Amino acid sequence: MPARYPLAELADLPEDIRTAILAVQEKAGFVPNVFLGLARRPAEWRAFFAYHDALMLKEEGTLTKGDREMIVTTTSARNQCLYCVVAHGALLRIYEKKPLVADQVAVNYRKADITPRQRAMLDFAMKVCDRSHEIDEADFPPLHAHGFDDEDIWDIAAITAFFGLSNRLASFSGMQPNPEFFLMGRLPREKK
Repeated sequence: MPARYPLAELADLPEDIRTAILAVQEKAGFVPNVFLGLARRPAEWRAFFAYHDALMLKEEGTLTKGDREMIVTTTSARNQCLYCVVAHGALLRIYEKKPLVADQVAVNYRKADITPRQRAMLDFAMKVCDRSHEIDEADFPPLHAHGFDDEDIWDIAAITAFFGLSNRLASFSGMQPNPEFFLMGRLPREKK
């Protein structure tokens, strides 16, 4: 299905957004479609990526980059967001150094090759994704038992909630994953 909204043209974007996108291109070797898909509305792009970076690039807490991408991949699969499952699944494979893990958690995280700690994290993330109105005090001790503190638990919930927004934007707009994402992290990288 083609995108309902055309991707923004890099040359037409405000300088700060163009500079940020070119930095991503330099690092990744391509421009992920989400950057150009959301850039059609510069104020929203800035707000979206500021919150994205605050959640996904933070140094504090015990969530690893792999944990964060695992939350995104698992909850995005529940929300049926092709873009986020494919794009964040690629990052998950790379961070965890496990070529099968993204497919496993996207289909059924309970049977995936993950740690009990990660399973507890995903149990909570899925409850936030599906039934956040049912979260109560009983949901916290299992997470504490795996070493998550209350700030880590906030991060799990905030990542889930933020990507709920992202999933819906990507899905309604028909945003397609870049072809590059499909193979990333599946085979060992060639040594240069």
